[in-house]
Amino acid sequence: MTTEKTSTPADPPVVNPDAAHDALTAVDPRLLVREQGVKGYWSEFKRKMHAGDLGSIPVVIGLIVIAVIFQSMNSQFLSAKNLTDISVTMVGTGMMAVGIIFVLLLGEIDLSVGAVSGVSGALAAVLSVTNGMNEWLAVLIALAGGAVIGALHGFFFARIGAPAFAVTLAGLLFWQGFMLQMLGDTGTINLDSEGVVGRMTTYFFSDVAAAYGLAAAAVAVFFLSSFFDNRRRDAAGVPSRPLSDTLLRTALLGVVAFAAAAVFNQYRGLPLALVLFLAALVITDFVLRRTSYGRKVFALGGSVEASRRAGINVTAVRISVFSIAGFFAAVGGLFWASKIAAANQSAGAGELLMNVIAAAVIGGTSLFGGRGRTWNALLGAMVIVSIQYGLALEGIRTPVVYMITGGVLLATVVIDSITRKTQRTAGRA
Repeated sequence: MTTEKTSTPADPPVVNPDAAHDALTAVDPRLLVREQGVKGYWSEFKRKMHAGDLGSIPVVIGLIVIAVIFQSMNSQFLSAKNLTDISVTMVGTGMMAVGIIFVLLLGEIDLSVGAVSGVSGALAAVLSVTNGMNEWLAVLIALAGGAVIGALHGFFFARIGAPAFAVTLAGLLFWQGFMLQMLGDTGTINLDSEGVVGRMTTYFFSDVAAAYGLAAAAVAVFFLSSFFDNRRRDAAGVPSRPLSDTLLRTALLGVVAFAAAAVFNQYRGLPLALVLFLAALVITDFVLRRTSYGRKVFALGGSVEASRRAGINVTAVRISVFSIAGFFAAVGGLFWASKIAAANQSAGAGELLMNVIAAAVIGGTSLFGGRGRTWNALLGAMVIVSIQYGLALEGIRTPVVYMITGGVLLATVVIDSITRKTQRTAGRA
């Protein structure tokens, strides 16, 4: 009697044994910190570097380098006045970058945000100044108009199937012309500097308690949210960060927050514009990281077909994302109108669109979709505006500013591309 031998197929050869080893041994960073303490931080740092997961490290280092270089060139760069001016000026770009980040997470692009921002400022000015409408109502209509315009772009992209690049490029041209039509022959409508829009960038909480109070509230909220989140993870039996880790992170945030508060109080106090920007970042970050809608946005950025098979309404999510981009473009447009106390023909033109996209990408959002946070808008806008202010202090001409900003954007895109390749090599993409 013969026994048949059943042959089992051989395991496929491992193309990259190092990457396979990393994939098998990768553990939750919270578990590393809990088990190894300080050594766990170093182990996680090395793993991220090896896998190309740089996070916000290049941006933070870049901001430090920018501060050191420009401060050495001009002692006024780190003055309370200049830093306050930077924090107010970056809000318009930053708000628009928040909306662009939502679109980039899908792996798409919106070229119309500059024009939409101009339309929103012009619409608010025409309604409130020319037609005498209540300014609060005019602002709400302008914001709703931005959301509707974005949804319209999303409809042509998601429902009709036209490329987002082409749709939003057409939108850029159309809404730019629409804005010029609204402004009329004069081309400029001056705003009341003491009105709702005018005070968006000129109002400061002069009481020192305001800045320090906001810093204390931010630190307290961060600690409590982290603490209770870790308790929930402990109860669920999943890795969580130790209390010492939470205390360390809270202390670092406290140093940054109270240092910023001290700087603001040396000049005019806490800017209302920055408060509104931070509130927008907190809300949008919560939406992206803590809601099912946010998970759907990230899923679409990873794979549209897989998302569709998982039951996600791809069309609805895409339209809503472009509507969000239009809304934040309108918000940014109002801040820019507030900055110059007017709505004019140059609104939304020039380098604004490129600065907005650059802020999102430089901050750490991937152009390839699926990776990014709305806090990237803060970091990216800080880099862009800091470079502009630093060069302005030295009297550098505008063409040079454009070239330097373009070089920084190119370097960021190159880093993003290299990071993607490194992650694919490490088996993480």
